[in-house]
Amino acid sequence: MKDDKTSRFVRKVLKKLHIKTSDKTTNLLIQIFKFGIVGGIATLIDWIVYYIVYKFLHVDPLIANILSFSVSVIYNYSASVRWVFDVNKNKSRKKMFIEFMIFSIVGLIITEILLHLFINILSMNAMISKVISTVIVMVFNFVTRKMFLE
Repeated sequence: MKDDKTSRFVRKVLKKLHIKTSDKTTNLLIQIFKFGIVGGIATLIDWIVYYIVYKFLHVDPLIANILSFSVSVIYNYSASVRWVFDVNKNKSRKKMFIEFMIFSIVGLIITEILLHLFINILSMNAMISKVISTVIVMVFNFVTRKMFLE
């Protein structure tokens, strides 16, 4: 794990809270924190594009989701590989990108199914449905990216 400002910040917070962890656990917590930052920015990109396309361009919510996903996943891949995960140096960039995209598309499919369920079957608000779906898929994304990028 790189010793950058974020890593030092997480270590300092753990120390101030008197939380003792192994190096492995500390590194995982740093990685989760970084994933949260990258994911938060990607989520903002996703939601802003979704909102603009859905509300102002009057595009169907499921189509708006595909468009917003496409924009945010490009940012997410770049930031995840550069900053969050200790990528496997033996794996080709092309293979990592393909795996990242496959799992991102699976996440998109899960999101689409959840949005359809929440909006069309349960008659929930489209934006609230997007928030709930995002939280569920975020857990899936962290686990799969950790498994396949490192």
